Amino acid sequence: MELKLNKRLSDIPVSGIRRFSELALKTQGCVSLSIGEPDFDTPDAIKNAAVYALENGRTHYPPNAGTAELLEAIADFEEKNGRNYKSKNIIFTIGATEALFTALCGILNPGDEVIIPVPAFGLYEQIVKFCGAECVFYDTSKTSFQIRYEDISALITEKTKAIILNSPNNPTGTVYTGSSLDSVCRAVGEMPIFIISDEVYRDLSYIRSVPSVSDYPRLYERTLIVQSFSKPYAMTGWRAGYLMGDSAVINAIKKIHQLAVVSGVSFVMDACMRALVEDTGAMRDEYRKRRDYACRRLDAMGLEYQKPNGAFYIFPSISKFDMPSEQFCTRLIEQAGLCLVPGSCFGCDGYVRISYCYSKQALKTGLDRLEGFINSL
Repeated sequence: MELKLNKRLSDIPVSGIRRFSELALKTQGCVSLSIGEPDFDTPDAIKNAAVYALENGRTHYPPNAGTAELLEAIADFEEKNGRNYKSKNIIFTIGATEALFTALCGILNPGDEVIIPVPAFGLYEQIVKFCGAECVFYDTSKTSFQIRYEDISALITEKTKAIILNSPNNPTGTVYTGSSLDSVCRAVGEMPIFIISDEVYRDLSYIRSVPSVSDYPRLYERTLIVQSFSKPYAMTGWRAGYLMGDSAVINAIKKIHQLAVVSGVSFVMDACMRALVEDTGAMRDEYRKRRDYACRRLDAMGLEYQKPNGAFYIFPSISKFDMPSEQFCTRLIEQAGLCLVPGSCFGCDGYVRISYCYSKQALKTGLDRLEGFINSL
């Protein structure tokens, strides 16, 4: 008997990041600079808030979109960052992953097209395909990973339903400039095109202000913003994020959230309320130091890269070695005991992603091994 599954599953590949990480785990002594997993523990005040909530009976079903207290706290937090969202505009989600899934499933129909500037996090493509829609990739590698009006406007068709933006960007650490976002705004014009803005690294920026599509009032009804507690607060295992948008859109796609997970976790919501008032400046400053160290090492190796202005990734070019990035990274694991992520996993071959959210010693050891490997080529 042959059991038939959803045929779209066959079009979704296994995560390339996980695939290379698993290969590293099977290689004795291999150092990994592959996963975006902060080496910091969740701050004690956040953990204590969850413990207090558990000890005081926060173990029951919360409201589907989140408790009123949490949604108000998120709205206040976003208002301080210049975002005009109220509690009615927010869904608390199981991480940014669920926020992305809920948003895209809520707006896409089979045959729709979604423009994705690459390099980009592979999850976008996977969810779009699962929804039966088509990805239209926009290579930004020739424009310093920024967006140009003439390029993106040329990709828009009558089938275009959404554009996915990620700033600060994974894997490059690039922050989109005001000019890039102006280009998106002009290209979209008054067309019924959604902007999905993945801003999970916004609070890990090394520049004073990070431009956002939320700065463009005329895009408000068409904008959905994805946020997460994972990266800035070292809360990856808590699976906590949120989705923001126009209340009419949020109310409609809230149905998907209810079908998929019912709600977030009640006592985690209390921890997230505490996180919103936590000062994460020390962690951000440490990531900046690690970025600067990684940049100095890559300069000494003669590798070209765009200096990251946010997140904790750097994306150097390996094009001068004249080999596909998957081959480069496979040999790097086998011959040098270092795991990086191929640029092909982000839709942009000829690069590798280095994550510098690891300890100073792991970063030094990894970059030493990278230097030794490229010197042997």
